[in-house]
Amino acid sequence: MSKVTFKGSVMLNPVPVVLITSKNKDNKVNVFTVGWAGVACTRPPMVSIAIRPERLSYEFIKNTGEFVINLPTKFQAKKVDYCGVRSGRTNDKIVEMGFTLEPSQKVNVPMLSECPVAMECRVQSIVPLGTHDLFIAEVLAVHVEDKLIDKNGKIHLEKADLMAYAHGEYFPLHTKALGSFGYSVKKSHKKHK
Repeated sequence: MSKVTFKGSVMLNPVPVVLITSKNKDNKVNVFTVGWAGVACTRPPMVSIAIRPERLSYEFIKNTGEFVINLPTKFQAKKVDYCGVRSGRTNDKIVEMGFTLEPSQKVNVPMLSECPVAMECRVQSIVPLGTHDLFIAEVLAVHVEDKLIDKNGKIHLEKADLMAYAHGEYFPLHTKALGSFGYSVKKSHKKHK
């Protein structure tokens, strides 16, 4: 396989698309799109998001130490894009995009009703990196739309119509899995005669 070499670059793709809600001390709520979000730890449950210091939500989150990660659907791609290119300093994106806010249980930041999954987060540390600072936060509560949970309690995110971001574009996620964790080493249960 032939490859072309580029200078050092952030080429880790695809990544999840998330809408972050935050709130300042005057109770103003903002929403913005983050393309660089990820899992940082299982126990305690921790996530990371990278934010440029000039973003309004950076100021909100740094001052309050709280935010909510909302996972949008592929049907909200245009709204997601808008929330990533417009500033909360000049636009009320929540009103303009028709989002409905609902209260969280563990943090003083609302979640977006229209998103099938929301994670309430409290900042544990902020690491300055350069163009972005890395916010590492503990996930205090997760809210999942009930229609995504089967009668056995299994969560079916493949039915949530989530999307990913890859090198400047939004893509829908497939609904059929290629395998599940550990399937490559799972022993066959064939019956012997």
